[in-house]
Order: sequence, then C-alpha cells, then structure tokens
Amino acid sequence: RNHNYNSLNNVNAPGNDAWSDSDRGSSSFRTRSPGAVLPLSASFGRMTTLVPFPDLNLMPDSPPPETSSNTRITAVRSLAPTLGVERNSLAIFPVPGHENHHARVVQTLHQDNQELARYVFKRTRMIYDSLLLQLTVEYGPNPKPAVNVRASKLMEERGLWLNKGQHLVGPVPGVEIGDIFFYRKELCMYGLHRHSQAGIEYTKARLSSFGVPIATSIIASGGYEDNEDRGDVLVYSGQGGRDKSGQQRQHQKLVRGNLAMVQSMQLGVPVRVIRGFHYKNEVSSNVFIYDGLYRIVKSSRVRKSGFDIFKFTLVRIQGQPEMGSARLMRALTLRNTPLAWMPAGYISFNLYGKNEGVPVYLYNDIDYDRSPLNYGYISQSDISSVILAQGGNNGGCDCNLSCTDDCICVRKNGGELPYSPYGSLLRGKHVIFECGVTCKCTSGCTNRVAQRGLMKKMEVFRTREAGWGVRSLDLIHAGEFICEYAGTTVTKELGEIMSMNGDGLVYPGRFAANWKLWGDLSDVYPGNVPPSYPTIPPVDYAIDVSRVRSVAAFIRHSREPNVMAQFVFHDHNNLKFPRVMLFALENISPLTELSLDYVVVDEVDERLAIRG
Repeated sequence: RNHNYNSLNNVNAPGNDAWSDSDRGSSSFRTRSPGAVLPLSASFGRMTTLVPFPDLNLMPDSPPPETSSNTRITAVRSLAPTLGVERNSLAIFPVPGHENHHARVVQTLHQDNQELARYVFKRTRMIYDSLLLQLTVEYGPNPKPAVNVRASKLMEERGLWLNKGQHLVGPVPGVEIGDIFFYRKELCMYGLHRHSQAGIEYTKARLSSFGVPIATSIIASGGYEDNEDRGDVLVYSGQGGRDKSGQQRQHQKLVRGNLAMVQSMQLGVPVRVIRGFHYKNEVSSNVFIYDGLYRIVKSSRVRKSGFDIFKFTLVRIQGQPEMGSARLMRALTLRNTPLAWMPAGYISFNLYGKNEGVPVYLYNDIDYDRSPLNYGYISQSDISSVILAQGGNNGGCDCNLSCTDDCICVRKNGGELPYSPYGSLLRGKHVIFECGVTCKCTSGCTNRVAQRGLMKKMEVFRTREAGWGVRSLDLIHAGEFICEYAGTTVTKELGEIMSMNGDGLVYPGRFAANWKLWGDLSDVYPGNVPPSYPTIPPVDYAIDVSRVRSVAAFIRHSREPNVMAQFVFHDHNNLKFPRVMLFALENISPLTELSLDYVVVDEVDERLAIRG
C-alpha cells in the first residue's frame, strides 16, 4: 500500500532489453521505438517487482517464477507478466507451477513497453484478419465451422493467442479504447474477454489472490431489454435463469459471475466493458467495441416477471479517452444528418463536387482556415503527360463475368487473384494488375476493385496538432480499398525542378513497403512464401498535389500507419508509372484518423511530406 510508484519508472525487468540491428535475427519483430528490436525466441525472465493495488492488502509477496517459450512468437505475445498495466488497475495472472496458482500483480507499464505491446497486438490482428480472408476464399462464405472459428483455432495451434491462460484485471496490454472487433472469438484470442458465450468473465477464487472470485470484464450487447445504458453509467443484469429463447424461467443465484460482480464491487476492482451492436458490415452483422474501465458502485436484487434478477450499476472511470461506442453512434448520425450533430464547423458537404460519387466533407471547428477549398479534386491521377500511350493492358482476358483461376489476368498476378470475392486485398504485392478496357469481363469482376474509386464517406478535418487530416465516417475493414493517392504525375527530372519552387510533391517510390506485412501468413503456415512475381522497375516519378489532388493528399504521416500504399495497373501499360492505391492495414473504426508512412527522416521532411 505504501509502495512508491515513482520508483517503478526506473525498473527494468529482465528480458526487456533492446538489441541492435546486428543482433536481430529472422525471428524477430522490429518495433518503431528507437533501436528496440526484440527477438521472439527471447525469454522475459523473472519478475522482480510487484505493484500492490491501492487500498488493498490482499496480494501475496512471493514473485512469480521465470517464464519461457518454445515457439517463435509466444514469448513476445505473452507480454502481460512483463509489461504490467497502468497504476489505477490490476493485472492478475495464474503462475505456472505455483503451488496455489495464485494470481499476481506486476509492474507499471512503461511507455516503451506500451508501444511494444500495441505493436504486437496490431501485428497479431493483421495475421488474424489476413487469415480470415484467406479462409473465406478457401471455404466459401458459410462453412461449418465458421471461418472465424477456423481462424482462431489455427492461431491457437500456432501459439499466436495473446495472454493465453492469463487472468487480466484492468486494461489488456496493447488493446486501446475504441478498438473494434467482429467476433467473440477475437475477444477470447486477445485476452479481452475469455468466455465465448457468457456475458460476465470472472476469475475463480482458487486463481485469485483475493481468495474470492472477481469479475474482470462484461459484454453489454442488449441481451436484457431492461438494461439501462447511458454511456458513462451502465445498469447491467446478472446472469442465469434464462432458457434458450432468452426468457427468464428461474431465479438468479448469487453464484459464478453474479458473485464475482459483487466481490469486485466490494474490493473496488475495475471491470472492462465491451459493448456489442448490430452493425451491418462486410465481415459480420455485429461489432464489439472496447469502451474502457468501469467500477461497480451498486448491486441489487429486483423482481421481474416473478423471478429474482440481479442488477449491477457500473460507472465509467474518469480520465479515459472517448468511448468507441459513442464515436460509432456519432459517425452514424454524421453520415446521414451531419447538421443535427455538429451544426457549427462544417464548410462543405461535397468537397469533390461532381468528380466523385461519394461525398467528402470539410470540417473545421478550430479556426477560420478554409484552404482545402483552394484545390481542384480528382479521383485518379492525371498521367497523360508522362506516358506515350494509354489503353488497356495488352492481351486482356476473355472471361464472361469475372476472372477465373486460369485466365491471363490471374497469370499476370503470379497465378492468383489479388482480391477476395468481397473486394478485399488478400496479400500485398510489388504490383497488382487489374482487368482493363480490353478485358471482356464485366465491371463487377473480382479483379476490378481499385479502379472503382472512393466508396467510403470521408471527412477532411482541421487537427489541433498540425494542419489537416482525414477520417472516415464508415467502418473500413482490414485489406479494404480506400482511394487512389492522386494528383498530377510528373517525371523525376521535372519533379526536381518543381521542388525548388516549393510545389507540393509526393514520391510514391519512397512510401514504406508496408504491403509486405499484409497477408504474410508465415507464422501460421511455415511454408507460406510471398510471391516474388510480378515485379516492376524502380518507381521514381512524383505526384504534384499543389493544384489538384485526391482526399488522400491530406492523410498525415505516421510511423505506425493504418493505411498502406499498393501499386496497381488497370488502364495503361507503362511499368514506370503505376497508380498508387491505398488499402487499410487494419480495421479502422469510424472517425478514426487515417495515417500513412511517408518514410520521412526528420521534422522538416515530415512537414514537406504533408505540405498543403
């Protein structure tokens, strides 16, 4: 209780050291933290520091034993015992080999370890999302078992689950408020909610250092009609006594999850809240959003239809980021009736005019800057000045409706279709050849995706940090096409002259090659090797966005982007000038800012990369 929290910032747990590039092997993840490279086969070693939860004297003092891993990736993905959590929460874990299997409270999560945990979580999600798409193509849309069950089972067999076997109280390392999920199996896989059916997750008394069962997370998905949800205050019904149709048939008892909720209330233990919604999307009909930590402040037993029901009142802990569910609901309103939610700040509801079928909003509630109105907007780059001839790709396919496995367009792409039946990119490549005007397939062909243009409602908005940014009013799935990075295409030589005049130039060949990450399933299938064909010559042209541009030119730089650049051909044959198409690297929640890695080396370059 009297522990000095300030001393925790100087604690360096064994196994958290950084290795130089010379020590980095093929089985390592590279973080964006300066110089931090963590071999996946490394052991995290023995924990030496325990953090008591404020105002509780219930934690044992003996440290947990060393942890180790026999797989490439488990060591990094078992981050929680090493990384710990924030000061106002607990992280409780079963200790392998411990006589009583008691849980443990561990050290404060350091900033560097926060970044590492987030990176590992995002990389694991990327593998899962890619695997989900591959299995959908392999088994079709409605197999039994479902593709999400197959994917999570494969991830578990390969040791890719995060925090497996650990009982986490408080925030889960790497998971942030507002993260969106599509299946309850995902919540299990990341340790956010370990039960695939029960709405209350709890730790049994024999695994709890408190000696009593404690609730760790709940899913509020409207299963009980009399639940009250006002966002920061949630009245949650207990579990038990219902039949398969959802009708209450018996009294609820003070056991299992109900008892754990009461104990968490008495002990002041925070509970994670995940909200579930019916939200039609390309992956599933539901979404689950992590909304942060709540405290249970009241429990009561009420009579409903002749049966006793437990009611628990939870209040959100202050000081946390905005709830993801609130952002989702606001985005739904903005898509249809923007003035009803934010009457002040909107400058335009159709920045593109008639040049784009989907409207792009312009919003500024910070100052009086309206500079985006000074540009012309196009959906595709103007390439007529740099190529000698336009037209379809030579030797288009003869497919009737959509490309088949043996058509010429498939062979151009290395023997496989680049997209799923729903239009998501299956894996990143050096270049993708879509069907062109000489192809006989229809506009609905599976191999015609990026050429269709912007399909999501976007908003250019003024940021408080620097300049303008872009966010989507729609949910964007991992691997989904966003838009083309468009402007006026100029040669390298002309670009060098224009840059002297301060014109806003972007060099596509300098974008980070994050396409190499998307679709990499080597951790699931060891023999999975990314195709080396097709390839193209080095790309050294520039895109001038100083006069005309697409909405992509407002996307800001980030070293941890959620968007990647992919070279695509569909309307000409000059291999030196591929189009730059942007795809989502991860699931992007509505009103989340889009970001792209321009590979800038300093602050000056960063300002130039997003000039204008």
